[in-house]
This record gives sequence, structure tokens and C-alpha cells, in this order.
Amino acid sequence: MLSKITDTAGQVAEGLGALVGVRTGTEEPMFVREALIGSGSAQIEIRRYGPRIAAQTTVAAEEEAARNAGFRRLANYIFGGNRRQTKIAMTAPVAQQSEKIAMTAPVTQTRGADGNSVIRFFMPSKWSMELLPQPDDERVELVEVPGETYAVLRFSGDRSPATVAAKTEELLDALRGSDFHPASDTMAWFYDPPWTLPFRRRNEVVVAVSTD
Repeated sequence: MLSKITDTAGQVAEGLGALVGVRTGTEEPMFVREALIGSGSAQIEIRRYGPRIAAQTTVAAEEEAARNAGFRRLANYIFGGNRRQTKIAMTAPVAQQSEKIAMTAPVTQTRGADGNSVIRFFMPSKWSMELLPQPDDERVELVEVPGETYAVLRFSGDRSPATVAAKTEELLDALRGSDFHPASDTMAWFYDPPWTLPFRRRNEVVVAVSTD
């Protein structure tokens, strides 16, 4: 009983933290900052990330609808919709299990030329493809994401499709004339749940870059 009370209190505290943008118990991928472009709110970070594993799903829908549908599919996987019924907490433990996996931030969204969106949850660094449970939903797959160098523009507040598009254009404008050239489709990374107060949200638009 005491354990359940303690778990519930912890979840409430972390839920309140998420409301104001405090991310506790959420692993973020390690990176090396290689350069900075510009200054102020328009400053671009060049970050080098190592390889990671992600659970991903592809959704054919408008941007926000795709994000919501993809989030639900992936949330079902980490909340037990997998072959071993392992429950995986996002920002707080949802159950006491022999296997307890904390999802990392950010959640990523990529929109391809066909209009489909790919939504990804990154898995914690300690897990391998061999050890992660397989999803029950065939629309969810585990993929290895290679290490890459990204240009990143961070922003807070609104993350509607219009805002993401404007920030993406700002990112690409900043790269023009620099030593770094876009080498992939652009992506949006979201670090906070929808109920986080807008001014406390951490959002980023990113693109893989090369120096060729």
C-alpha cells in the first residue's frame, strides 16, 4: 500500500512538473555541440548524435492529426501493447514491473513527399534491438537510427503546422551561405506533452546536415 501511495504521489508531482515544462525521469539522447550559427532566438546549433533505437509508425493524415494518431499508437506500445506486456513509462513510472523502461525525449515527426508522417519515440540507450519487446500493433516497428549531425533551431510556445513550417523556413534560411548543407528532410522534435503551458514547451525543428 505504501508503495502504491508513493508511486501515485510521484506521478502527480511529475505530472505537475510536465505542466510547467519540468522534464523529470526522461532520458534525452547525448550529443556533441559542434558549432553555433547566428545569435539570439534564431541561433542554430550544430549537434552530432550517435546511433539510437526508435519505435516508429507511419500515419497518412494532416500534420496535427498524424501526430496525435501516431502518438497514440506508440503510447500503446510503451504502455504494454507488446509481446512481453512490458510497460514503459514516458515521464513517470506507470507500473512496477520486473522490466521498467523509461522512454526518452524528444518525440519526432517527419513529413515525407507523399504527405505521410513518421512519428518516433526514442528508446533508452541501455536497450538493444534484441532485448526490446516486439510491438503487438503491426503498424509500429523498431528501427535503428544511424548517428548523424543535425542543425537544430529551438523554440517554445505554439507548435501548430503553420508555426513548425515558419520555424523550418527560418532554420533553412540560416543555413544558406553557411558551411552546413541540408542532407535530409526536415523534422520536428517535441519534448513536452500537449498540456504543458505553451511558454514552457521545448520544441525544435531539425535537419541532418553535411559539409560537402
